[in-house]
Amino acid sequence: MQPLPSQQLNPKIKSVWRINDAIWITLVYLICTVPFMVVWTAEPRELWALGLVAIFTVVFLLLLLLFVVILPPIRYARWRYQLSEDYLDIARGIFWRKRFIIPFIRVQNTDSRQGPILRAFGLSSVTVSDAAGSHEIPGLDSAEAEALRDKAAELARLAREDV
Repeated sequence: MQPLPSQQLNPKIKSVWRINDAIWITLVYLICTVPFMVVWTAEPRELWALGLVAIFTVVFLLLLLLFVVILPPIRYARWRYQLSEDYLDIARGIFWRKRFIIPFIRVQNTDSRQGPILRAFGLSSVTVSDAAGSHEIPGLDSAEAEALRDKAAELARLAREDV
């Protein structure tokens, strides 16, 4: 079995993951909770609605603890990638570990992107697409992401010329 890829993501990605997850968990919490709060406010004798709000709040706090405190360092430690002359190797996953080896002969497109949260931390993501789908490397320094994108595109072009 091949050793794991050697390169890690920028450590700032942990903060990006925390913010993203906190936003999504909070939105889902509000969508689930507000209707029951309205019911309870309109009819204070409907204690079942208040009970559901309490249950949702406990679940919300547990999910925040899990996704904001516990999982980001583990997720960061498991995320690795490596660019070689022939392929891109990506290893990730906490419970379900995945390993992708993408030969450059199959690469159709390389992109980089930067959402508002990534931009705030000076990070970007690189996406390498082939016929089977897309593979994203999140949380790279913006200059490093551009260099990786350009290098992957060049290696893909060279691999197609060799055939």
